[in-house]
Amino acid sequence: MADHYDALETRDPAERETSLFARLPEILTAAIRAPAYAERLKGIDPAAITSREALATLPVLRKADLPGLQTAALPFGGLVADSPGLFGRLFTSPGPIFEPESATSDPWRSARGLFAAGFRRGDVVLNTFSYHLTPGGFIMDAGARALGCAVIPAGPGNTEQQFELIEAYRPVAYCGTPDFLKILLDGAAASGRDVSSIRRALVSGAAFPKSLQEEFSSKGLEAYQAYATADLGFIAHETPARKGLVVNEDIIVEIVRPGTGDPVPEGEVGEIVVTTLDPHHPFIRLALGDLTAVTAGASSCGRTNRRIKGWLGRADQATKVKGMFVRPEQVAEIGRRHPELGRLRLIVTREGETDVMTLAAETATPSDELAAAVGATLHNIAKLKGAVTLLAPGDLPNDGKVIADERKYD
Repeated sequence: MADHYDALETRDPAERETSLFARLPEILTAAIRAPAYAERLKGIDPAAITSREALATLPVLRKADLPGLQTAALPFGGLVADSPGLFGRLFTSPGPIFEPESATSDPWRSARGLFAAGFRRGDVVLNTFSYHLTPGGFIMDAGARALGCAVIPAGPGNTEQQFELIEAYRPVAYCGTPDFLKILLDGAAASGRDVSSIRRALVSGAAFPKSLQEEFSSKGLEAYQAYATADLGFIAHETPARKGLVVNEDIIVEIVRPGTGDPVPEGEVGEIVVTTLDPHHPFIRLALGDLTAVTAGASSCGRTNRRIKGWLGRADQATKVKGMFVRPEQVAEIGRRHPELGRLRLIVTREGETDVMTLAAETATPSDELAAAVGATLHNIAKLKGAVTLLAPGDLPNDGKVIADERKYD
């Protein structure tokens, strides 16, 4: 059991499947207490939804639709029956999307992923995910403390203060984006600061190419990745086998043909759809807009749940930059605030191991002042900095694309 969080991780796959779908009718019954689910699932008999085939008959809820649903019925779009005051914490993430945190231990199911990455009771953990309004910091914090770790709630940025914390508390583990971990390691090497205590990491929120994994490993730091979202928490995580990401317990993951709710054959790339078994805040067939595929066979680490190949692109135009989603609706809002602009396209690339974004905007009245103002608006709306390039009218293709993810990974 030293290699696994608990016996659930190594049970027979058929036993897991039976358990998940035995619990699903109760979750559906809880879901339809909320008015939006009562309407979406009208005529559905929860007791009949006891298999993947039956689940696939239910409508897909698109994550991209959550901001609109919530705007129409604040705060949770009619998808949550309980009042906000019955939850532990209340968050927002870009969209905006409002997210409640259940008042339970490890509400985001992150402890398993941290355990798989080598986090253990008594470890000191440097957590650099944000604690401000968004749930990222608390997702990792709750799981680490459930394991018995002490957590430094550092948040992102302020590298000099981070160095002081590291040298004082000597954390052995790191949580955050891989980009910021590289910034810390490079900054420490350049300034003579000692961050050698950090020997393991769980990273998420940005691409983690093999080249960066090998760079960390060469410095004596083993980093593993997790696939998590602000609404669902941990969905899948890497293990020492390093062959795909093992799906978390207590959730049902489907891979469907993009734009539909139809499951694809195993191994085929499709969109990730997740059903959670949290009776306080259930998500029924939430389509995340991310592409992946199931990896065949069992993991050599002994965990028997399904594995996915990780992030393989987007099924829609929303994309993740430095751990934050940027959506077409946000690009459109920039245009509304600057009527002198024509077509807009947000271009996401990589420089070294860091995400970079540039907003290309058509305008008949280019100026440095306008570029600066548009850049400030981009930062205000997306909560991320980006360059602005002003183009002549007609320079951008007339193809309807407003976000172009041009990142290439090894």
